[in-house]
Amino acid sequence: MTTYENILYEPQKNGVLITLNRPEAMNSLSVELRADLNAALDEAEQDDSIRYVILTGAGRAFSAGANMRGSRDGSLPPVVWPYGLREGQSVAEFLDSWRDGDRNGIRDQMRRWEYPKPIIGAINGWALGAASWLALTTHITIASENAVFGQPEVRHISNTNFIWVLLAGYKNALRYALTGDHIDAEEALRIGIVNKVVPHDDLLDECFYIGERIALVSPETVKINLHVATLGLEMMGLDKAWSLNAELAALAHTSQREDFKRHLDDANEKGGLRSYIETRDAPFQPEPFGPRARR
Repeated sequence: MTTYENILYEPQKNGVLITLNRPEAMNSLSVELRADLNAALDEAEQDDSIRYVILTGAGRAFSAGANMRGSRDGSLPPVVWPYGLREGQSVAEFLDSWRDGDRNGIRDQMRRWEYPKPIIGAINGWALGAASWLALTTHITIASENAVFGQPEVRHISNTNFIWVLLAGYKNALRYALTGDHIDAEEALRIGIVNKVVPHDDLLDECFYIGERIALVSPETVKINLHVATLGLEMMGLDKAWSLNAELAALAHTSQREDFKRHLDDANEKGGLRSYIETRDAPFQPEPFGPRARR
């Protein structure tokens, strides 16, 4: 069994518990964590004794989403306005870098979608941005009462993901994709992006209960019935929607506007990532759901 730096890999019962394990960074999805997760899924797939995967996060977050700190820690050239490009970077280079990254993200998403063993999401806390897409592409998704979903990155010029439209429906998806507003566990259940909400302390027990019931069915049958659902949706056009998603995501990232973005970069320069996020989200407070709605 491989030892991973950014996740915990713990075979239990007839399954394996995979825990995103960067709690000091709210399990943000660094390049290294993504690589470890992909490798762990490969390992679980090849192990015939593992019948299902449970995916959760360490600490108070499932994951806060993409690793923003790496792009704002001084390791990259400064942003130059009015076009929002890195110093010395062409428009073509900027667009190409985002296109490559977004295509890779969709490939990882498709890999999990087509995974031949059930992936059960145990969403224990914050699941934002790219982490909401990771949560929603688990085959069965159980939320702790503490779970919070959302795509707040649209507030700093970024994209949504078609998986929200598929699961929540056109109207609900746009309600939250166009604002970046938070969604608590009960609202997530109402709009159909999770299967069930349970008390926080019961989350893993509930996921293992479901996994063990699945393990009573022959693995070949489980695999085929997974594909009836997932590949059926691909035949209806999901793969094409996701391919277009990657292209449009790159365009969203390159649609920089000084009047909507420069003040965020100024906040980051003065106060770091926390100041950046607080400045970004301040006009949207209070959030309609989740912990910030109660402040």
